Amino acid sequence: QDSPQHGGLNVSAWSIRNPVPALMAFVLLSLAGMLCFSLMKVQNFPDLDLPTITVSAALPGAAPGQLETDVARKLEDSISTLQGVKHIYTKVQDGSVTLTAEFRREKPVQEALDDVRSAVSRVRADLPGDLRDPVVTRLDIASTPVLAYTVATSSAATSGDTTDAVTRLDEEGLSWFVDNTIARRLLTVRGVGAVTRVGGVNREINVLLDPARLQSLGASAADISHRLRLTQQESAGGRTDLLGGEQPVRTLGTVRNASELAAMPITLPDGRQLRLDQLATIRDGIAERRSAAFLDGKPVVGFEVSRSRGASEIEVGRGVRKALAELRVAHPDLILTEAFDFATPVQEEYDGSMWLLYEGALLAVIVVWLFLRDWRATFVSAVALPLSVIPAFIGMYFFGFSVNVVTLLALSLVVGILVDDAIVEVENVVRHLRMGKSPYQAAMEAADEIGLAVIATTFTLIAVFLPTAFMSGIAGKFFKQFGWTASFAVFASLMVARMLTPMMAAYMLRALGAHEADGRLMQGYLRLAAWCLQHRLLTVLASGAFFVGSLMLIPLLPTGFIPADDLSQTQVHVELAPGATLQNTVASAEQARQLIENIPYVRSVYTTIGGGAAGSDPFAPPGAAEVRKAVPTIRL
Repeated sequence: QDSPQHGGLNVSAWSIRNPVPALMAFVLLSLAGMLCFSLMKVQNFPDLDLPTITVSAALPGAAPGQLETDVARKLEDSISTLQGVKHIYTKVQDGSVTLTAEFRREKPVQEALDDVRSAVSRVRADLPGDLRDPVVTRLDIASTPVLAYTVATSSAATSGDTTDAVTRLDEEGLSWFVDNTIARRLLTVRGVGAVTRVGGVNREINVLLDPARLQSLGASAADISHRLRLTQQESAGGRTDLLGGEQPVRTLGTVRNASELAAMPITLPDGRQLRLDQLATIRDGIAERRSAAFLDGKPVVGFEVSRSRGASEIEVGRGVRKALAELRVAHPDLILTEAFDFATPVQEEYDGSMWLLYEGALLAVIVVWLFLRDWRATFVSAVALPLSVIPAFIGMYFFGFSVNVVTLLALSLVVGILVDDAIVEVENVVRHLRMGKSPYQAAMEAADEIGLAVIATTFTLIAVFLPTAFMSGIAGKFFKQFGWTASFAVFASLMVARMLTPMMAAYMLRALGAHEADGRLMQGYLRLAAWCLQHRLLTVLASGAFFVGSLMLIPLLPTGFIPADDLSQTQVHVELAPGATLQNTVASAEQARQLIENIPYVRSVYTTIGGGAAGSDPFAPPGAAEVRKAVPTIRL
């Protein structure tokens, strides 16, 4: 009586006869799933690997017309011969050319990058000799900033404080502190890809030549420039034997400060020598401003932190805050103000999605209990939920997926489906129990009887979800993780239904006596089903009308790639006409800020101009920021 009714291998019967191996298999799968889940990164969206390559070339002082003929066209002609090129976008402006080559989605990114580099190398000899070497990079959407802070120092220092204080630093000092101390500390944080200073100034020594003096001495600016070019240099001078050992020799030609530069002798074409300060005015100052940052209209020195590819926004945010807390301890007079934060919303969305997943699982179990009205049968069915979701993380981890909106959406969608196969198995076992059979015999016969239907149901679901993983275009990049995650979970539910559920039913369910009467819900359903069978034509017509009416509602639904975000932060992009100066952009950005601050519930406005990555075009190459563009980031 214990043998299955049909020949061949029966996994359910084997699991019932050998409960310990089946149980230990799912214990190991669950442990491996939890380990893989702990190793997976938590991200907002999966990292996109788009075959889009940018080429940037600079020739300072060249006009756009010259660059179009001498640089842009030659690069375009060379890149257009590559296999898989879909579009080439070219942007030419004073002194620079930017080409964006978009390849077809099936093109591997590394192959596209290598092909473009080869194409640029082929025509490098035909480009102007004084053109800077073109920079070839691939599009990296993941490099957008996660956090931004502004830096200031307190107005007074504690007397006798032995810490490394940064009290009362000016703008140039704060800029150097960000570049030298903060950036180097944050780059050691795991997952941080870049730290970009916004605003502030760079130190620069200006040599202002006296034209009248040079003309009277028969010298030119080129002569002075050539002499200065030989100044800040160090070169290898070979080696020498010293006291029985070898020592390297260096040729030094550097100055340590502006006063040494002013005293540097300059040899004129006629052989005379004069000090540099006799020919020019030497000023130790700052470089021309090409970027600015403002917090609520006040100039600030800020920095933005970007994550590296594959890193988690949550992990980066946690590590950056810990590092900044250590810097505050080392520098008590340091004041850091958060300008924007895109890591906390990811944490909130992750927590919300996980809670919804738990709630969905709990509601599924409650609904099962309402229908089965047996806590043993409900427990056997409910075990399928965690034992289907947790092993799915193994496949997700080895496929390189992360815990993000897309994968959590897939799990939330199938959480109710995962218990279906187990319910079918349990319901059939209960039906056999009502025939007076023992739980062991009922489980053996019921599992063998329903096995093919359960397998067919599962693979039907896989046939629905898995093809979405092979969609083309940008949507396919997202739905790859969606389709595989749902398929992993559904397949795990099949394993649970065929191995664990019959085994647990055989050893946990109790024998039933006489046939128990159906509940009110089942009685009502049976009456409705009987009515539909008696009025078949009316039932088919009603179903057809419902189907057609549903299709007619589709055009009324709004369309879009993803739903609109509901974040407490947003950005505004302000762009002036080409040729606008930094002062023009500052004035326009200030006007925009004043308009924004009139809106209720605005907490702060952080504005970046001509620098930083907060609002830069993701298709623009590194260093392509322009002074005519401003990005106010509003916190609500």
